[in-house]
Amino acid sequence: MTEVKSTGNHDLKQDYRREIGKKTLFIGGSLVSLVVLVILSCAVGTGYGFFETYQIIVDRLMGVEPSNITEWWADHYVCENILPGIVAAIIAGAGLSLGGAVMQSMMGNPLADPYTTGISSGACFGAVLSITMGLSFGTMTGDVGIVAMAFVGALIPSILIILLSRFVNSSPSTLILIGTAISYFFNALVTYVMVISDADALQDAFTWQIGAVSDIHWGDLPLMLIVVSISSILILLVSNKLNLMMMGDDSAKTLGLDVDNFRTLCLVLISVLIASIISFTGIIGFVGLIAPHITRYIIGGDNKFVIPAGMLMGAIILCLADLLSRCLLDFGNVPIGVVMSFIGAPIFLYLIVRSKSDKEVF
Repeated sequence: MTEVKSTGNHDLKQDYRREIGKKTLFIGGSLVSLVVLVILSCAVGTGYGFFETYQIIVDRLMGVEPSNITEWWADHYVCENILPGIVAAIIAGAGLSLGGAVMQSMMGNPLADPYTTGISSGACFGAVLSITMGLSFGTMTGDVGIVAMAFVGALIPSILIILLSRFVNSSPSTLILIGTAISYFFNALVTYVMVISDADALQDAFTWQIGAVSDIHWGDLPLMLIVVSISSILILLVSNKLNLMMMGDDSAKTLGLDVDNFRTLCLVLISVLIASIISFTGIIGFVGLIAPHITRYIIGGDNKFVIPAGMLMGAIILCLADLLSRCLLDFGNVPIGVVMSFIGAPIFLYLIVRSKSDKEVF
């Protein structure tokens, strides 16, 4: 009897180590894939080869000064014109995936994403209002004004949801319905403002809504990076509580979790996280939906691993969209938001069809 128990425990330990190894391998492979994608994206359309681009980036990181005008131009073109947008795509992809993973876990709904709360609509309204008030993309003041207004606009829907949840049933379905209603309201405001604006402002507003990273500079990145980094650390610290939320509100309450307060704190954190991203990039859809789905499908649903792996997956997906956007330059300037919609919709449909039940993916 003792030998049977010992053998059983040994098998369980082996299975556990095998699962941990699989998840670690996936995270390591994702990191390598991301590095390769970054170099490829920097090399596309520049006239420099893969290894040339790699050397340019390494020299910049190591602080090696260019020895001639040719090297200086290569360094300036790759590291100042192209790389900031790619780094922005990495940060945004990781942040949007993080928000998606948290939303899906705390709502117990695999179709939830950071935009479910109406954050994107609020940000759109703030940015469009800023543009129509005369702040343009061509000046530093204009950029700051648009970012600030978009940030404030993104926070308003979340504040409304948090306040309303105190007076009504704060179940996941109720919060999603409230977010949908708020989203429609802000979409109506955006439409009205765009209808009464002039042609130039209308074009700028439309460009912002599509979602792009090509105009982002190094000075725009610190806020996004800091918020995403802090948010990821905080979410990792409460990953076990998110696992409880996936079991349903009743089960989580039975195990001692204050579901309502925890969900409110998550909403506040996600609001700041997503607002800090879309204020600079505009609306980029599908990342928060498909990145956590793909990650859970491969390594399971434990948020302790889903969160870091999902962030890498989100960064890979958005970096791939940026690479495709650069490959399509011959057909015109195709923003990353458009490319993401083209590749995100089929992937999401495939994941839905492939899964026999929600439990397989979520």
